[in-house]
Amino acid sequence: MKKLVSLFVLLGLTAPAVAAPSYLTRTGDGGYRVTYDYTDKAKTGWYVGGRAELGFWNWENKYSVDSDLTGTNENFNADKYSFEPVFGGSIFGGRRFSYFWRAELEAGYLGYFEDADAAAKFTMQIPYLMANLYYDFTNGLYIGAGVGAAMPITTIDMVYSDGGDRREYGVAAMGGLMLGWSYELDYNLVLDLRYRFAMMSGIDQRIGMSDDANASHWFQNDIDFIMDNSISIGIRYEF
Repeated sequence: MKKLVSLFVLLGLTAPAVAAPSYLTRTGDGGYRVTYDYTDKAKTGWYVGGRAELGFWNWENKYSVDSDLTGTNENFNADKYSFEPVFGGSIFGGRRFSYFWRAELEAGYLGYFEDADAAAKFTMQIPYLMANLYYDFTNGLYIGAGVGAAMPITTIDMVYSDGGDRREYGVAAMGGLMLGWSYELDYNLVLDLRYRFAMMSGIDQRIGMSDDANASHWFQNDIDFIMDNSISIGIRYEF
């Protein structure tokens, strides 16, 4: 009987220590010290994401032909395009540093444009790669700038084409200024709204032509600076 009573006394003395939650530790004076075990770990600063984009292109096509066809030059002067709508998108990855700053690498597609008439068809599509730097304000707004390269792909199909290469792959310097707003949907997911003004240098394309006498000539399109005003909506996942 004495042994049974002693066992209950021992259990009574040790039970509080055994049953105490993990965030409570016993102190020497009989009290408890509270510690917290946070399940949410600090973010690493790295993130990835994607954007869907609506852009508006502005540029000018300047046409010329070889000297043997100078008499037709009045028919090949220039076409100006203003705020032509295109749809594009991008994927990106980056890292936050110094709390307010973010550095990002973005690979995207500005969109596809087509213009055709009875004699010719012109198309242009623009993939690109940019390195961006952003500054985040505490209210969710951010500003940024980026530099990189655009890779325009242009095609010219003409009635008098000699059947040679009608597609041109170019490389153009590209820069952009950004203004945006971020909103945390939860701990890891962030909604990203962005406006970007981008500009890229122009490219040239020349194709072969043949006249009614089957003589060889050339037709050239000089694309002036391309300006793009775009708005996008995106999601980024922060690790």
